[in-house]
Amino acid sequence: MLPNSHTLPHSDSPTYSLNCNGRLVQLDTPKIMGILNMTPDSFSDGGKFNNEKSALNHAEKLLKDGAEILDIGPQSTRPNAEFLNASEEINRIGNIISLIKKEFPEALISLDTFYAETVKFGFNEGIDLINDISGGQYDAEMFDTAAETRLPYILMHVNPSYETMHDKVKFTDITLEVNQYFAKKTKELLEKGVNDIILDPGFGFGKTVEDQMKMIEEVEYLGFGKFPLLIGVSRKSFIYKPLGKSPLDINEETQKLHRKVLEQGAKILRVHDVAEAKETLTRFLRKK
Repeated sequence: MLPNSHTLPHSDSPTYSLNCNGRLVQLDTPKIMGILNMTPDSFSDGGKFNNEKSALNHAEKLLKDGAEILDIGPQSTRPNAEFLNASEEINRIGNIISLIKKEFPEALISLDTFYAETVKFGFNEGIDLINDISGGQYDAEMFDTAAETRLPYILMHVNPSYETMHDKVKFTDITLEVNQYFAKKTKELLEKGVNDIILDPGFGFGKTVEDQMKMIEEVEYLGFGKFPLLIGVSRKSFIYKPLGKSPLDINEETQKLHRKVLEQGAKILRVHDVAEAKETLTRFLRKK
């Protein structure tokens, strides 16, 4: 039985470490995960990095700007995005994982997929983390595959099917209900032998603006104090739509949210704009 999250604010949280393909990564200092979308249809950078040369160049920029993890996404999960099967994802990824590993061996690579088959391919290419937006719900083999690889697994809160992924849900208490989901899923993962679990509350997926702002305020109560927390609010519509702005014009607002979640114990920021997030992180660490 997992402890009640409301009894474990971030200040009492243990230190976290991840076994990333045999490399021990400490999360005493929060990490920045840079987003590398190899997609033609992502909402803010579709088509920019969907060939090996542009993807490799962008990977280099993300790392130079301060990312320690690169999150490679072969499929857009924005509303009304093109749906790919695992073979199409693998074809789109091509050699980019092995190329990045060869060019930038210090980089940690996360693979953003909800397919076990894509994870197996990525594992053979050298990925270090699995980032599954589906919480194992869109592929019944995902949890077993994660256990076989022994890679850290990012568990996101999301609606139970691909078709309903973005359907707005009316939550009675968003924090409580997200934690109930995490409790059930982490129990399943731990029973299968997945020991390194990172929790992602799923900003931008099936939640109202109000619920997402409530989650921002209550980040310290997400994750039970037992698992590190990843926050991905970069270019999300709950920030820019109420302001009448574009996804590319909300950096100031985004950095304020990054600071707020860092103060509540977030350990990984998943971002498009790495340099700006790095500056926020540096300022946060300086004032700790």
